Amino acid sequence: MGQQETFATSLPSAVRDGIAASLAAVDAELARRYPGDPGTRQPVHTVYVPADLYTAGTVRDWGDQALAALDEHAPDAAALAAVLGIQDDLAEPVYARMRAKLMREPIEDLRIDFEDGYGPRPDAEEDAAAARVASLVAAAVADGTAPPYLGIRMKCMEAAVRDRGIRTLDIFLTGLMDAGGLPGGLVLTLPKVTYAEQVTAMVRLCEAFERAHGPAAGRIGFEIQIETTQAVLGPDGRATVARMIDAAEGRATGLHYGTFDYSASCGVSAAHQSMDHPVADHAKAVMQVAAAGTGVRLSDGSTNVLPVGSSEQVHEAWRLHHRLVRRSLARAYYQGWDMHPGHLPTRYAAVYGFYREGLPQAAARLAAYIDRAGGAGGAIADEPATAKALSGYLLRGLDCGAVDGAEVERLTGLDRAALNTLSGRAPATN
Repeated sequence: MGQQETFATSLPSAVRDGIAASLAAVDAELARRYPGDPGTRQPVHTVYVPADLYTAGTVRDWGDQALAALDEHAPDAAALAAVLGIQDDLAEPVYARMRAKLMREPIEDLRIDFEDGYGPRPDAEEDAAAARVASLVAAAVADGTAPPYLGIRMKCMEAAVRDRGIRTLDIFLTGLMDAGGLPGGLVLTLPKVTYAEQVTAMVRLCEAFERAHGPAAGRIGFEIQIETTQAVLGPDGRATVARMIDAAEGRATGLHYGTFDYSASCGVSAAHQSMDHPVADHAKAVMQVAAAGTGVRLSDGSTNVLPVGSSEQVHEAWRLHHRLVRRSLARAYYQGWDMHPGHLPTRYAAVYGFYREGLPQAAARLAAYIDRAGGAGGAIADEPATAKALSGYLLRGLDCGAVDGAEVERLTGLDRAALNTLSGRAPATN
């Protein structure tokens, strides 16, 4: 062993120590505000069902209705490919996986709605509905029929409905605790947020419930629904949504764009309210930058064009939904809303097509990156951040069933544990 070469320096250690001390608060603030992605599975969609229509059979009913729509309007891979323009080599695997998904797990995330989809009801009626929903959710979790993620959307924090929303949330959460505890996939949605103080109020509610019932501090998180202009841009010209994430004190799990409320608040006429309108793109871009690095996930909104009627009408609605979902995926919005069972086939067709068509290139780039990291060189000079994104892309495909672990490992030489490490995910994900 030769002697280690030494190099002359000019700065005393006190300089480095002083800089470290001066930046200690910044280091802590960066760690607190920007912890990075939580490293867990993100559902590809959220299905909204009014509370009065939710039953023990809702999830299976949606899957069966989606399969029936396929049988009637696109009974095989070639028929669906002709409607949606799916490339020939992807048609069979996408169709087969989509049908299997609809039989196995038609809904990944279910939100039982006590807000717009439910509307104002007598207090006694909503009380009973909240208790019934809690009982049904607890039973579904216990017997294994619940989707991976589920919960409720309460009424908002505006004065007119605030007490009603708080009471519904209390009844629902109390019912879950009485039935055995909060399920691991519990998700709550706070709608129509306009001020960060309303988010703070939700935090105080969660804290109070945890103190009353014993879940660990911070156990209850919630999504913030972005459907008002005030939630994007405040009167001082600042991005309000960034303040809302901070006000959540680590409890915000997602930002969900509300297509129609937001469009209407911007004065967009009903005929032109859509996920791809310029006002939607602006709001979602602000949301995206505000959430980057915070661990808060993003979800796009929905289309109100339902695939019902004749085959021609269904096909037209399917083409629109498929295009909008693909557009969202390309813009790194990996989740969206589905409002009708007929949207499930095109949700999964778009998602599966997105991951399957990108699999060969993503796998090749990741394999080349690993070769370069091992000193083998290679034609693609991706950075560690890109390798993280590539592995995250493959993991998302694995999570939803678009690709299989065996084919990813064959193409990359990496098993799921290695992908988790590259992406920054925890070793075990749900």
